[in-house]
Amino acid sequence: MSRALVVAVARTVPWRAVGAGTVVGLLVVGLPRLLAGPPDAWLGLNLLRAAALAFALGLAFLLDDPARRLTTPVATRRWIRTGLRVALVAPFAALWWATALALLPSEARPPFGAIALEATATAALALAAAALVVRFSDEPEPGPSVAAALLTLAVLAPTLLPARWDLFAAVGSPGWEAAHKRWAMVLGCAALIWALCAPEPVRRRTIRRRPTSRPGTSPT
Repeated sequence: MSRALVVAVARTVPWRAVGAGTVVGLLVVGLPRLLAGPPDAWLGLNLLRAAALAFALGLAFLLDDPARRLTTPVATRRWIRTGLRVALVAPFAALWWATALALLPSEARPPFGAIALEATATAALALAAAALVVRFSDEPEPGPSVAAALLTLAVLAPTLLPARWDLFAAVGSPGWEAAHKRWAMVLGCAALIWALCAPEPVRRRTIRRRPTSRPGTSPT
């Protein structure tokens, strides 16, 4: 992979949107501690969930490209360009997550693996939804609609999902393990959607019919 390609793709990444999600997420985790003292375990869990959602809303803009109609017929395949965008943001996301965890006192942090799974699945869901829109439409900037849909889903899911499909269990509750099995399913489905939507769509071939000649005339 050439350095020129990396630089060109890096310039198209919507860093402002991703940065905004990062800042909001860190404020969500850190501000209550500054104003009201260290959070308890239940509050810490929900602060990290809210921070993960804020970061995912920023990632919903990752595939935005106002010049998509001009950059579609390029030599580099779409899955390489989109994968490179994710690779460029991945170290940034890891640093953000480590900072968010550090802002919580150790007694307020939920189990690392479980909350990391939730955050990864939420981010993957945002990326998969953006890839789905890019795949099946000509929309150059799917970020706003994807972010709105993700936010609506996050608000309505706790009230609309049946109890047996609950994703937001409390630490130590009977449904904690089962909830994270469902989170793993969400992550797997999002990864599958991303993989299926990453390539360019196969364009339908049109069959041109040869003009039929009229009776008494010779074909030209």
